Amino acid sequence: MRSRRFSHAHRKIAPLAGAVLLLLFVGAWRGAGQSPAWLSAPRTVAPGVDYYTSTDPSLVDPAGPLAVYLLKLDPARVRLASVLSNDEVYGAETVDSIAERHHAVAAINGGFFNTKNGEPVGLLKVAGVLVSDTPITKGMVAIQSPAKGRTTLDFDQASVSVALTFKEGGHDWRVPVDGVDTTRERGKLMLYNASYHADTDTAPEGTEWVLTGRPLTVREIRSNTGHTLIPRDGIVLSYGGVDLPPPLEALRLNVRVDMVTAWKTLNGLSPSQLDRVDDIVNGAGLLRRKGRLFTDWTVEKLAHDTFLDVRHPRTLIGVDDHGFIWLAAIDGRQPDHSVGMMFSDLQRLCDRLHLRDALNLDGGGSTTMVIGGEIVNKPSDAAGPRPVSDAILVTIR
Repeated sequence: MRSRRFSHAHRKIAPLAGAVLLLLFVGAWRGAGQSPAWLSAPRTVAPGVDYYTSTDPSLVDPAGPLAVYLLKLDPARVRLASVLSNDEVYGAETVDSIAERHHAVAAINGGFFNTKNGEPVGLLKVAGVLVSDTPITKGMVAIQSPAKGRTTLDFDQASVSVALTFKEGGHDWRVPVDGVDTTRERGKLMLYNASYHADTDTAPEGTEWVLTGRPLTVREIRSNTGHTLIPRDGIVLSYGGVDLPPPLEALRLNVRVDMVTAWKTLNGLSPSQLDRVDDIVNGAGLLRRKGRLFTDWTVEKLAHDTFLDVRHPRTLIGVDDHGFIWLAAIDGRQPDHSVGMMFSDLQRLCDRLHLRDALNLDGGGSTTMVIGGEIVNKPSDAAGPRPVSDAILVTIR
């Protein structure tokens, strides 16, 4: 009797156990080094760094030729950092050159930038220094990668502005900064820090204030000269034009100045978090955050007919539901090789990778993935890999 009851129970449990084992097998490929049919077998590049490729045409709809390059990173074994081209804002450099100079195991291109002069056009923070502000709310990833511990990524949609405050002549002055580390415009106040270049690269028609110390204090005022040297321990404020507005007329020698950074986020990251993190990289199109799927990018001012619903080369950064970090480069604009992806295709890729967080980075001709000093994808520009403003580097702890 006992034997028959056991046999009956076993018949009930066995199919359930088999199903559970199957689910565990399918779901555990990321941790066990196995990959599903749509992905190549992994190649271990370095401890904690695995490289995959995919040519599965079903990743895009309608199906077409496709080339996808993927890095899966163990956050406990790797460090990530945003790095400027030529180690300054001024100019541009190819991703493989940036990676070689910093001895990186791997790298991808980072945020959006002005292709004419290499300056970032969105929010960018590098090694704790804000080097590009933006009034437009865009998707971004904040990277914290300590020497010991784990690399963590936080995603949001954010904008940032900077203002200077000071007391002079019995008044409390607050003056908005019109741009950080960017080309000066007439009638605008710009802030330059040591990350920009050796000097401000400005025309003579304007006024520039050199500030150093803690608190920042005006040490020198230069009129109609331009190209002011930027101190390593301070900043330069630069106004384009001959006639100063009243607040800037009050900015005299030995005046102490406070710089105020104002963050705006839409999905929960606090200003204090963004103040603390080492690196922030701008994107265009937050795809996932903590499991929430994004389908409306009106706030980011992304156009359907030219950006969202058109196939382009794409670059992606994300985190899966096991905590692994993924970097992806998708070739495009090459019909016989790879057609690229729309945003709906990127979401499909996120589904396949089980990403809970994901951000679309700069793409198009900028899309570049470097592994071991070699560019592994096929950039779409006829001239070859495009020089970019910044890159995300992978190094081993």
